[in-house]
Formats: sequence, C-alpha cells, structure tokens
Amino acid sequence: MNAKLRVAGMIALGALAGALATIQVQAFARNAAAPLPLEELQQLAAVFGMVKSDYVEPVDEKKLIGDAISGMVAGLDPHSQYFDKKTLKEFREQTGGRFVGVGIEIGMEDGLVKVQSPIGGSPAFRAGIKSGDLITRIDDTAVKGLTMDQAVKRMRGEPGAKVVLTIFRKNENRSFPVTIVREEIRVQSVRAKLIEPGYGWVRVSQFQDRTVEDFATKVAALYKEDPKLKGLVLDLRNDPGGLLEGAIAISAAFLPADVTVVSTNGQLPESKQTFKARVEDYTRRWTRITSRPATARPSSRSRASTGTRSSIPWNSAGKLAKMSPTWVKPKRR
Repeated sequence: MNAKLRVAGMIALGALAGALATIQVQAFARNAAAPLPLEELQQLAAVFGMVKSDYVEPVDEKKLIGDAISGMVAGLDPHSQYFDKKTLKEFREQTGGRFVGVGIEIGMEDGLVKVQSPIGGSPAFRAGIKSGDLITRIDDTAVKGLTMDQAVKRMRGEPGAKVVLTIFRKNENRSFPVTIVREEIRVQSVRAKLIEPGYGWVRVSQFQDRTVEDFATKVAALYKEDPKLKGLVLDLRNDPGGLLEGAIAISAAFLPADVTVVSTNGQLPESKQTFKARVEDYTRRWTRITSRPATARPSSRSRASTGTRSSIPWNSAGKLAKMSPTWVKPKRR
C-alpha cells in the first residue's frame, strides 16, 4: 500500500515538475531578466511529492497547491491575499453590499460574537435578536476559539437554509437558541444623523458599489434637515476597506479640488498611479483596497503598506491572485 502511495506521489511530483517547467518558460517570456529559481521550485515539488505520498492520510492535490499559493502570497505583507472561487465570491458580496446570512452587524467580546445591531427587516431582526446579545454557539459549533471571519462564514450559507444561534442575553442572564432562516441581505454602507444643531455624523462601514451615491444622499438629507449645518463627523472606525474609487470620492468631498489623495508604486508600470480629488479619479471601476483608506487621516509619513490589488487570472482553476503595491501618501499639508 505504501509503495503504491509512493508511486502515486512520484507521478504527482512529475506532473508538478512539468507544470513548474511551464511556469518557468512563461516567466522568461514575461521578464527575461528575472528567471524563476529552479532549485527552490524543485524543492517545492519534492515537498509536494513527500506530502502526497507519505502523509498519514490522503490529501487533495488541488488543496495542497492552493494552500501553498495562499501561504506564498500571504507572506508578502498583511494585505496581499490569494482568492479562490469561494473567497472571491465572498469579497464581491462584501463590496456589492449583498450577502446571504442572518443580517447582523457584529464585533467580538471575550472571545464571543457580540451583536452590535440587527439590520432592520433582516431575519435576525424578525427573530428578536437584540444589540448586545452574545452568540455562544452557531449550530453545534462553539464560538469560543473562532475568529470573527470564521464565525461569519458559519452564519452565512444558502438562501432558505436554517442556522441555530445560541444567544446569551446579559440583562436577562439567560441563554436560549434561536432558529433563523438565511436570506439575501442588502446592506447600506452609509448611515447619517444630526448629533446636535449644526453638526452631523456620517458613518461609512465599508466602501461598496453604492457608497458614493448613498453618501451624497445622506449628506443632502442632513442639509435638508438642518440648512445651517456647520460640520460633519466622518466615522470610519472598523471600516475594512472595499472599492478604491469610493474612498477617493469620499476624500474628495472633504479636500480641495485636484489635490493628490494618494499614489501607488510597484514593479509594474500600471502600479504607478496617482489619484486626485477629482471626478475622473473616483469613477475608475476596477481598483480595490482592502484596509482602512490612507486618505482617512493624511500623515506626515510618506509610505504605508496598504494598497490597491493587481489581479492574476488562474484559468485552469478559476482562481485569482491579488497583490498590493505600496501606497505613497501625500505629506501633511
């Protein structure tokens, strides 16, 4: 049995070596001055073959390759990420403002998921979930020990599928299960209100497809409610990022026209860009960011490691690799 596994591993090793040779040729075609390190790639192929043949239980080849790519890209910096079909779909859901789930805004408290607010009209709202509730279990899985992303993934699913959340309500000192049927949730990324006469509060939770339009609508409503509005508080706390043009547009609302908001730098010519507070720079529909926008608070530091992401189609697996060039922020004005 072990001999058969070793033979299978050697066959897989040969296939991987062939694929690496193909990549080597493609790399030469793209940049003759920077050939791939063949010895290191042979080492990678050898490790792949050993894991495939010697690991305690059978492993999926595609998963091994995917995990290797994920680790390679993640090791570049905290912002670069490899998207497979599933995570790419989730990212598009986030930036599109639509997802299938229970409909709650959440945070973490003492290792548990804390409900910040149920989204109005959502399944969680109709089920009686309240702000401050703690989620201790998702179906049969304890929340303690899960990251927020892991908890979110367990609460999401297919439309019409049920999920059981175990809720601990502090003010009543009791735990109880709530069964919720998942639905498509539409999220507004912008909220606004008057906090006192002359001053408004605008919260941007994420830069999505409709953030710019929603921001303009909310601010116009504030001015209608108080024509003598003197100032706005722009709340970007815990904003994970999203679409770059949204961040540029929101910045343009607070900055003088045509000033530089942010620029990017990298090895590829297309990664060297400058974005200014002007309409043509926030109507570009192809660039994304994945962390708090560098425009939220201009700094005297010239560089930051957040950035736009360039894409590499992975046609054979339908996957996409994303990498971040370097942001260059304008100096303090």
